[in-house]
Amino acid sequence: MRADKMILQVKVYNSYYKTFEEGNVAILDGKFMYIGQRGLESFEVNEIVEGHGKYMIPGLIDIHLHIESTMVTPATFSYGLIRNGVTTIVPEPHEMANVFGLEGIQEMMAASKECVADMFYGIPSSVPATPLETSGGEIDIPEIDALLQTGEMICLGEIMNYVDVIRDPEGKTNRILRHVREHYPELIIEGHTPQLLDLDLHQLIYAGIGSDHTHQSIEGMKARMAAGMFIEIQEKSMTPEVMEYLIQEDVAQHFCFVTDDVMPDSFVERGHLNHIVSKAIGMGMKPENAIYAATFTPATRMRMHDRGTIAPGKIADFVLLSDLSHFEVEQVYKDGQKVFDKFEEYHQDSLSCRFPPHFYQSVKLKPLTERDFTVELDVADGTHHCRIMMVKDGSTFTSERIAPEQVANGELMWEQSEHGLIATFERYGKNGNRAYGLIGGDTIKRGAVATTYSHDNHNLLVVGHNKQDMILAANTVLSSQGGFCVVENGKVLSLLPLTVGGILTEGPLEMVAAHVKELRSALLSLGYRHYNPIMSLSTHSLPVSPALKITDHGLIDVNAGKIVPLIVDPLEIKE
Repeated sequence: MRADKMILQVKVYNSYYKTFEEGNVAILDGKFMYIGQRGLESFEVNEIVEGHGKYMIPGLIDIHLHIESTMVTPATFSYGLIRNGVTTIVPEPHEMANVFGLEGIQEMMAASKECVADMFYGIPSSVPATPLETSGGEIDIPEIDALLQTGEMICLGEIMNYVDVIRDPEGKTNRILRHVREHYPELIIEGHTPQLLDLDLHQLIYAGIGSDHTHQSIEGMKARMAAGMFIEIQEKSMTPEVMEYLIQEDVAQHFCFVTDDVMPDSFVERGHLNHIVSKAIGMGMKPENAIYAATFTPATRMRMHDRGTIAPGKIADFVLLSDLSHFEVEQVYKDGQKVFDKFEEYHQDSLSCRFPPHFYQSVKLKPLTERDFTVELDVADGTHHCRIMMVKDGSTFTSERIAPEQVANGELMWEQSEHGLIATFERYGKNGNRAYGLIGGDTIKRGAVATTYSHDNHNLLVVGHNKQDMILAANTVLSSQGGFCVVENGKVLSLLPLTVGGILTEGPLEMVAAHVKELRSALLSLGYRHYNPIMSLSTHSLPVSPALKITDHGLIDVNAGKIVPLIVDPLEIKE
């Protein structure tokens, strides 16, 4: 019998029994043809690969992530994925959609066509995430229809505005959900349901939302699984108690591992989905079960019936591991062809200007001056109680604190406060909106930082403790057509230009990782205390992530889904 390739003497992972079986594997036309004890006596092959007893597992599959979170282009992302054994992903490009709308999605998909890793896109369903912000583009029913008619979309991406689903039957999110249920009843709908329980949770499931990837607690995870929801476990949910539950209970069919957001330096230093699998094994999960949650169940969730297992007729995406407990990736094969070898040269092709010219000119905001960081208030001089956005290490959620602040000559004296100023400026040239707030907790204690990488609207976000540093940080980002800049005492400590839409760079992954590592170090040097200061900062403008956030419309009470004033009415202050 003819075969293109035969892998000899490997320990093959069987997804159906969650076991390893020693044997040989034959591949024909990019698919697995035979797995068993027969060898060269039964096949005429073009290529023989000696397995030397290595472990052979399916290519890893990540069904919930955002390429833009790594701040690189799809080709660069694919380069990083392959060397970590990830052969298939489901990216959801709502960041680029917030900048360029439908065109942003189309260009990300076009940039993915020649990538080694397979990328099956989800449709961003919440662009903008709420009506309480200004974005560069919008996705609504016409855009969703246009994307679905291409036949290339695999799911409706995470429904982020859960408040809208629960409280506004005629709102945009419910309009989209009704349209999808009526016209595309088989389409998978992904969810974003932080901290919801009981009736609120069940309302979202009733609306068609079938998964949740947000930070899990035991109570929340059990409630979701009991109601039929599929759970996508990212690293921040891998607490000892959550992992113990997943290990001890018979729930393997109800969850998978995902990455969601991976910083470039973490991508280079720790890996991608393989890092999550390795961590799960280190926390006591059997390797066979951890592999299952990164191959078979994600493929099943997304109805990718052609992959996720090593079986006859399935796509021959696989990884050879030298060490199962430490998950050492030695070789990666895509469609039966070797695409990575730990002991061979592996480099990234030169990439530049793969997007339309206007993608490099998306920041339409004039240089800022001292006046732009002067907060004028129509209140009497004296002490006033203000809302403070409190940052806390361990989460991208914030909390609200009420604290006294001074107003003199109609101006908030924030430079004399223990708290910093947080300001955001609409950068698409649509309305010139800007908003101001105060910030405290585990954020920077001096200097300033500015960025257009501010989820999800990607307007200019600036945090600082003095006007001059804030001006320098902001204008450095503007002159770079987007990016991150950290400043202290009139000196730029770190600059990461993000010229594609103000959120991506075309630099090689290793270089971007080095820049991000420097950026992280600069933020920490200014007093930021957080496991991921970059993600923490960039989600200060995300009005679907509890509890107090800021957009160009103002301060947002996320749980109430409304704009709230900086100064608190004395009647609202609880003793």
